Amino acid sequence: MLPMTQEDEELDSLVRKRIRALRVAQGWSLEELATRARLSQSSLSRIENGRRRLALDQLVTLARALDTTLDQLVENAADDVVVSPMIDSAHGLMRWPVKGDPGMSVVRQRMTEPAPDNPARMRAHPGREWLVVLSGTATLMLGHRRFRIETNQAAEFPTMMPHAIGAEGGPCEILGIFDRDARRGHQREGTDSPAPRDTDA
Repeated sequence: MLPMTQEDEELDSLVRKRIRALRVAQGWSLEELATRARLSQSSLSRIENGRRRLALDQLVTLARALDTTLDQLVENAADDVVVSPMIDSAHGLMRWPVKGDPGMSVVRQRMTEPAPDNPARMRAHPGREWLVVLSGTATLMLGHRRFRIETNQAAEFPTMMPHAIGAEGGPCEILGIFDRDARRGHQREGTDSPAPRDTDA
């Protein structure tokens, strides 16, 4: 058997910590998880404590018992934990990609113009959007309905509903999260902004 490299040892330790953390998060004792995974309690204890070699068949069984997948259980720690924003000065916003799902993105934008009341100036496209107001007050128009969103409040809505977002009573700053369909919808229109641009259509 070949000796383990430092990287292998780190992953081995990480997998053991994950097994224990997932068990504790479920509120399960060693005995309960051992029963679900059809292992002896002493075997599970030695797996968690690093005194027993990790076997693939046991990891598959443990992953199933913990309601996760083998891939997620043995996934290595990502090197790029911290992501810097991309600046879009043309639209006055910052955008962060979501590593777990490249189709998603997070956008930060300062808004100064009110949301239009005219449905003809609202957008509609597949997907969902989620936003939180970081400062000021925002107005969300969904069809003919108007919602006032204050600092630290959030909103989530399907983007098939005609929608627009704007500032109310002064500038506001928002953080928006787009799923892949909503992101595509805005890309087709040439902007990541969740609201119409400040210029007239």
